Amino acid sequence: MMLTGKARVAGVMGWPVAHSRSPRLHGFWLDRYGIDGAYVPMAVRPERVADAVRALPVLGFAGCNLTVPHKELVLPALDRIDPLARRIGAVNTVVVAPDGSLDGYNTDAFGFMESLREAAPEWRAAGGPAAIIGAGGAVRAIVVALQDAGVPEIRIVNRTRARAEALAADLGAAGFGAISVVDWADRARSLDGVNLLVNGTTQGMQGEPALDLDLGVLPPAALVADIVYVPLVTPLLAAASARGNPTVDGLGMLLHQARPGFERWFGRSPEVTPELRQFVLGSAA
Repeated sequence: MMLTGKARVAGVMGWPVAHSRSPRLHGFWLDRYGIDGAYVPMAVRPERVADAVRALPVLGFAGCNLTVPHKELVLPALDRIDPLARRIGAVNTVVVAPDGSLDGYNTDAFGFMESLREAAPEWRAAGGPAAIIGAGGAVRAIVVALQDAGVPEIRIVNRTRARAEALAADLGAAGFGAISVVDWADRARSLDGVNLLVNGTTQGMQGEPALDLDLGVLPPAALVADIVYVPLVTPLLAAASARGNPTVDGLGMLLHQARPGFERWFGRSPEVTPELRQFVLGSAA
C-alpha cells in the first residue's frame, strides 16, 4: 500500500540486521490489515545503539525491536523498563510514549509460551522438570517464562558451566522455582524424567553443527522444542520425532513475540496464521 504523511513507522535494530525476518513478518501484517505504516531494518553499531534509540521520538518512530547484540546494551538508554524485562535482563521491544519517553519490554517469554500453547496445547507446565540447553539471552527469557508457568524444576545445561551458574544464581534468587546446573558431560542424563526439553542454542541452525545430545533416557511423552527455525526441522527435532516425542519448531516463538509490539505501534492485534508462517519461511534473507 502507499504510505502517507500520517504513516506509523517502526523497525528493528541489530548488528548485523540483514538476516532479520522481522521486516517481512511485520510487512505481512501491515499489508493484511491495510495499515498506513512501515517497518524497516536499521543496522546500528553496538556503540551507537543508545543514540539510535533516543533518536526514535525525534524521527517520529512509534518504536522498534532490538536483536543481537542490542537487547542488553539498550537498557541504560530507556526511561522505563517493564518488570518482566528487568527480571530477564534484556529488552527486545521499545515503545515511544506520547510524551516522547521510551518504554522497554521483553516479549520473548510471551512468544515462547504462546508457541508451546499453539503447537502442543496438551502440554502442562506442572507435569515435570524442564531441561534447557544453553545459557544465553534467549534462555533467560525461556527460564523466566517457565518459572512463571509453574514448571517445578529447571535444569540448565551449558558447555561453559560458569555461565549457567551465573544464570541460575540470578534467576533462581527471585524465588520463582528451582534451577539446577548440569555439567555438559552429564547432558544426556539430565533428560531423565523431564517433561520438556528445549534447545536454546544455535546448534542445529543452518551452517552450524547439530546439537550433540543422546535422547536415550528422554521420556517418550516429553515435549521437545527448538528455538532454531532455519531449518524448520532441526536434527534435534527430527531425532525426537523419530522416537515419537511431540515437537515444537522455533518459528512460532519468532512470530508470537512480534504480536505485542505490533499492537502497541500500529494499534491492531495481529494473528499468527498458517499463511503467515509460510510467508515468513519463504524469505530468502
